[in-house]
Amino acid sequence: MLRGHPDPDPAGPGQESVWDYPRPPRLEPVPERLRVVFDGTTIADTMRGWRVLETSHPPSYYLPPDDILPGSLAPAGGGSLCEWKGRSLYYDVVGRTRRAERAAWAYPRPTAAFAALAGHVAFYAGAMEACFVGDERVTPQPGGFYGGWITRRIVGPFKGEPGTMGW
Repeated sequence: MLRGHPDPDPAGPGQESVWDYPRPPRLEPVPERLRVVFDGTTIADTMRGWRVLETSHPPSYYLPPDDILPGSLAPAGGGSLCEWKGRSLYYDVVGRTRRAERAAWAYPRPTAAFAALAGHVAFYAGAMEACFVGDERVTPQPGGFYGGWITRRIVGPFKGEPGTMGW
């Protein structure tokens, strides 16, 4: 265990360890297709996404509003404050027959370092039918509060698992 944190899982060829991600976090473009499926419909599909990389967290993916199906987001009220990105707003995700409350968020006016995220939307994978990076269906970050997407290329352990709140 390093400085109160767990030992990182070994990363194999082509994998990234969340323990190599920076703090403060880094923003980078995603060169792969990102898709979100909810209530039987693809509600977001883009090749213009961003990901935020932060120590101990799987990446959070942000999709541009122009690539989100109109009518699939409804303001939910409330938000949270990130010391790095600024104040977020939550959205309900609205499908044909279902509604997922506070299942997406965005930074309308992010800090200068994250200006590219303005208006882009991130989705909680656990509240969606499926989310994809490329052709791979993601696993939601554990714990319910954080919104990272886990793929085979990302190794942990991840913040959000039981016993990790003190990290």
